[in-house]
Amino acid sequence: MLLENKVAVIYGAGGRIGRAVARTFAREGAEVFLAGRTRATLDDVADEIRSAGGTAVTTRLDARDEKDVTAFVDGVAGRAGRVDISFNLIGYGAARKLPKPSAGHFAAEFARPVPTAATWSHFLTTGAAARHMVVRGSGVILALGGPSPTSAAGPGGFDVALDALEGLRRQWATQLDRYGIRVVTLKTGDGDAIASIGETGTGEAGRGDAGVEETQPLSLTATPADIAAAATLVASDRARAMASATVNVSCGALVDL
Repeated sequence: MLLENKVAVIYGAGGRIGRAVARTFAREGAEVFLAGRTRATLDDVADEIRSAGGTAVTTRLDARDEKDVTAFVDGVAGRAGRVDISFNLIGYGAARKLPKPSAGHFAAEFARPVPTAATWSHFLTTGAAARHMVVRGSGVILALGGPSPTSAAGPGGFDVALDALEGLRRQWATQLDRYGIRVVTLKTGDGDAIASIGETGTGEAGRGDAGVEETQPLSLTATPADIAAAATLVASDRARAMASATVNVSCGALVDL
């Protein structure tokens, strides 16, 4: 199994992508610790994993709260002995269109996803995991949502948030590479899925961005299962040379030139 004896923490594990990632990680041998804001959805995922013979522990927390995140990761390390993989899949709460200036909260609505996606939540979860990974000299930190250099940015704050997330990924990679910690972003052409990754869902594939399917070279849209499979490979030791990088799982919707 690709992740045998690995310990993985997954934030936003109750969402449709987080659910698929958690199940796949567990099926490939990882002990998974699932975090999110809704206990019921986390417990549903954990029950599925346990019924299939896997190991899963749930914790209700806000991944934007520094004390919650620190206590959670310290608890995982104390119980399991280490943290091998950290994957932040919380929703960005982003409107994918420009707010109306007449709404009265124009700047706040535009900027809202930026601190959630990068400046705050991803910074906290990466830092909390890195403290334990540095001691062991190994670890993998994953994120979802990097843009393509050739993709057209939308008018709202969503794409700005993705750019900020990539800037943070590059910064963390520069700092952590010397300790054997790999920092990787998975990119998908399904912007709607990224915007709502932390929300409750069934794990079924969405339709993706308007117009994406008409331009897909493979005539496909990446499903949560596709993303989970790619994340599992990237998190495994077989991908140990894959560091400080982005991985394109968009079925050709995002073209890297």
